[in-house]
Amino acid sequence: MRSKLKTYIVEDSPVIRENLIATLEELGPIEVVGTAEDESSALQWMNQNLHSFDLAIVDIFLKQGSGIGVLNAAGAMPGHHTLVVLSNYATLEMRRKCLELGAARVFDKSNEIDDLLDYCCRLAAGDTGCAGLD
Repeated sequence: MRSKLKTYIVEDSPVIRENLIATLEELGPIEVVGTAEDESSALQWMNQNLHSFDLAIVDIFLKQGSGIGVLNAAGAMPGHHTLVVLSNYATLEMRRKCLELGAARVFDKSNEIDDLLDYCCRLAAGDTGCAGLD
């Protein structure tokens, strides 16, 4: 049996957040360990729980602050955490910026949820999951 991927979700929409949690936990080896809807709450939780999560799924646009700020600060945190972006604003330029800031992958909310789920399964199975702009 695969181990569960302890996942932290940074998403400002309650509907999207709850649907994402339900989908990931039902279909993937995922255990959601926390959520935030703004940059400062996300970073506070992440700093206080450095060893409590393996993966953070981050939206770009948040209630306050941004996912870019989360990526920027999370990249300097000690420990090994995989960061991915899930956004409706996954343009080529935004993908490049997120990858430069340490995101392992960037997924479009509108048509790449299955890809995110596949990625999480590979990560839980021990794949490093690093890839470029594919």
